[in-house]
Amino acid sequence: MQRPVAAIWPVHHTVRYSRNLAEALRTETIGGFVMLAATVAALAWANSPWRDAYESLRHQVVGPSWLSMDVAHWASGGLLAVFFYIAGLELREELTHGELRNPRNAALPVIAAFAGVIVPAVLFLAVSAGEAGALSGWAIPTATDIAFALAVLAVAFPSCPAPLRAFLLTLAVVDDLIAITIIALFYAHGLAPLWLSAGIALIALFGVLQARGVRSPWVYVPIALLAWYCVYRSGIHATVAGVALGMLTSPRETSDERRTSAEQADHVLRPLSAGVCVPLFAFTSAGVALSPSALGDAAADRVALGVFVGLLVGKFLGVFGGAWLAVRLGLARLGSQLDWRDIAGAAVLAGVGFTVSLLIGGLAYPDAAQSERVTTAVLVASLFASALATVVFRVRVRQRAAVAAE
Repeated sequence: MQRPVAAIWPVHHTVRYSRNLAEALRTETIGGFVMLAATVAALAWANSPWRDAYESLRHQVVGPSWLSMDVAHWASGGLLAVFFYIAGLELREELTHGELRNPRNAALPVIAAFAGVIVPAVLFLAVSAGEAGALSGWAIPTATDIAFALAVLAVAFPSCPAPLRAFLLTLAVVDDLIAITIIALFYAHGLAPLWLSAGIALIALFGVLQARGVRSPWVYVPIALLAWYCVYRSGIHATVAGVALGMLTSPRETSDERRTSAEQADHVLRPLSAGVCVPLFAFTSAGVALSPSALGDAAADRVALGVFVGLLVGKFLGVFGGAWLAVRLGLARLGSQLDWRDIAGAAVLAGVGFTVSLLIGGLAYPDAAQSERVTTAVLVASLFASALATVVFRVRVRQRAAVAAE
């Protein structure tokens, strides 16, 4: 007689492996690889004979009449709000306990982040000047993907000094905050003041309850969902609600040494973000044709070329140049454990603009053909940036090993 499945595979094994999976997804390396796997799957499907099925899935409308969006928009406007909530938590953590708490330490990555936004935008506008609709896409090459960049760093430079990882993390978090501000200011459509006011009120209520020490998730989940819905209806991209709620989540420690509200939220939501939300966004956004003709179309399109140059060249020049200028002018200092070659590697890696660049590209160019060429440019630039950064960091690994052996 065949034994029941539960007898062969006890429940406690399932619980244990679920916990192990969640812990793995809390690391940037695993999260980055899951996102990469989703991207490869999307590219494989979109370049297969079943491409029409992929497009049909992306455009399948889901939800009730008062909240109906296709799958691609649910991924970018709904699921990605969880990712930006985590980004808000990280920014609040950096402001409270991390690099941003000390203005002197924060100056280097913050100035580098701002320069790393300005220079790519200028290069994009220079390359795409005169093209129809070029002005809409200036913000596409300004964003660095946190998960992807940290995953590449962890794999290529596992022995990297802690200040280098802190530099890249702070750079990417500030970068995302700037990107969210850009989305709110420049990519809002048909602003509805009443819905926006309701969203702001709900976000403020969330912050007040956090400040007063209320911890029950049954209180916060309905408020967060309503805030997201109101911001979505207001015409501002709904991910803005995510980062606002994340920044308002309290990092204040408790007397009983429990996790802070921010730590608990991060503990619960990061596996969901890394294992479901970001990979599904990547899966629904990255499926573009990579045939020689499609790559040729992207290379011939000056908007797509501007995105490529902005990410691969502009990010390096902006981040490295901004950091160098900040130190040169005495506005910041290079830590004792950092080397300019480390900063150069991080500056190259900042050209990985996957998640937020794809999001802004979809907002800037709703036309399917132009959006596909921009997506191709983002993917190719991110691949080149990852490969170049890996080379730089592997050289640094050998150099540091040689110094240690002396």
